[in-house]
Amino acid sequence: MQRVCQFGLLIVIVGFAVEGSSAFGQSRRDAESRDGMVVAVSPDAAAVGAEILERGGTAVDSAIATAFALAVTHPSAGNLGGGGFMLVHPGDGSPPLMIDYREKAPLAAEREMFVDNNDTHTHPYVGVPGTVRGMKLAHELYGSLAWTSLVTPAVALARDGFEIHAGLAAELNRELGRSTNDEFRRVYGKPDGTDWAAGDRLVLSDLAATLQRIAADGPNGFYAGTTADLIAAEMKAGGGLISTEDLLRYRARVRQPIRCRFRDYEVLCPPPPSSGGITLTQMLGIAAQFDLRRSGRWSVKTNHVMIEAMRRAYANRAMYLGDPDFVEIPKHLASADFAKYMASTIDLERATPSRLLGPPLTEPDESLETTHFSVIDRHGMAVSNTYTLEASYGSGIVVRGAGFLLNNEMGDFNRRPGVTDTKGSIGTAANEVRPQKRMLSSMTPTIVLKNGQPYLITGSPGGRTIINTVFCVTLNVLEFGMSAREAVDAPRTDHEWFPNRVRFMGADDPKYAALVEQLRELGHDIQDTDRQGDANTILISGGSFIGAADYRFGAAIAPDSKP
Repeated sequence: MQRVCQFGLLIVIVGFAVEGSSAFGQSRRDAESRDGMVVAVSPDAAAVGAEILERGGTAVDSAIATAFALAVTHPSAGNLGGGGFMLVHPGDGSPPLMIDYREKAPLAAEREMFVDNNDTHTHPYVGVPGTVRGMKLAHELYGSLAWTSLVTPAVALARDGFEIHAGLAAELNRELGRSTNDEFRRVYGKPDGTDWAAGDRLVLSDLAATLQRIAADGPNGFYAGTTADLIAAEMKAGGGLISTEDLLRYRARVRQPIRCRFRDYEVLCPPPPSSGGITLTQMLGIAAQFDLRRSGRWSVKTNHVMIEAMRRAYANRAMYLGDPDFVEIPKHLASADFAKYMASTIDLERATPSRLLGPPLTEPDESLETTHFSVIDRHGMAVSNTYTLEASYGSGIVVRGAGFLLNNEMGDFNRRPGVTDTKGSIGTAANEVRPQKRMLSSMTPTIVLKNGQPYLITGSPGGRTIINTVFCVTLNVLEFGMSAREAVDAPRTDHEWFPNRVRFMGADDPKYAALVEQLRELGHDIQDTDRQGDANTILISGGSFIGAADYRFGAAIAPDSKP
């Protein structure tokens, strides 16, 4: 199905098809604009963001409106009850910054609270949400339109309802089939009790009321008053830890992005508590020590070096990274000299056994269900935003009377301190539970500069695979000269140190059979995967904004100026 929506001179064109339980877009062409662009997973949310740009809003205004709209139209990850990171390049000569609105552990949290509780869909796994505070801080710094005007489009979507596509219908039916949360079934169940289908209208009245409070009162409409009381009551009823004091104490933080050079480009990426920036910087720094362009993107050398870079960077990620307000991060981790040293340890003739890089550590799993969107306005302000509920639909807990889902981010802490194995979990102290601490994240919103101006805006969902997805897309553009469309469409690779295996999109494709066989001969355990990330990307070239929505998962671009 193709849909065209008009907003004055702005046009949104979205293609959908369905495979399994997800919506997979079939249109693989780029979109182009000179007036700004939004690339997001939901067409309705992208349209909201585009309308804000048309009204003269900044890229941050558009991002805020898009984020609130996604809380309605993309309930698996768009949220009020979660958190994330927003990377901003103002485009006016002032320095870039990152807004850290990652969730926090409640005041009552304890180091070993999850040793005997593995059920991540329970109230103790809910962290203090950061999204609303994060959006408000962004607005205070870079907003130009009234706050209320950025939230009311989401109010209207929730109050009046929106038409769901086949992928969302399948998701809702799946979640309703396994949910044990009465409020989730009430809010997201079809009124007549039948299954959802494409074209049905989803109305979220309680969520509309919560959004209206946020529109009217800003963060006080969420962290105080009616909404805060409803959250606290939900926590008390389910044995959760979040109190009204936790909500009142929460603040988003401004942090300085990590900046690294790659060839003639400057890469901006998030600092801890995101692990993405340091890990991406290490991988790019290792890749820079080799002439991969000459070798070619699909050569065995290039892919071997990429895998070995991932292996080393993820080992460091596991051992050293956590919330910088609680943990001292070794300064050398993001240095060019350290990347050069790591590159020197790569044997081009064989895979490095992961155990040689350090003892296996127990690391928490991160869900694949996050969401990323990229925005740029006509003045060159760029926003790369990734936010999440952690698991798909978070904890599955809907706040009674408030209509929104809560995260289960506490599961991103190291839940079994000191326990080690070879399955890919971490038991190190850097990411142990502490009251008021932010849990480590893999979210990697990224902006690449060329001659000091935004050139590439990208990011992805995908749990721990996020960093490798961003690495692949960034390298595709910067090293191999791919277009935005080619970079997003290309198969992706994932190695996370432990478990010691390589997931390769296309491993079963005859086109890559020779490459896969050569990598196996070097000692890599290659496994096929049909999904890795959702890299919604904007490339800036010749004064035009060229958007590539990830066709695999039905993402949307707004506006779209191509016929």
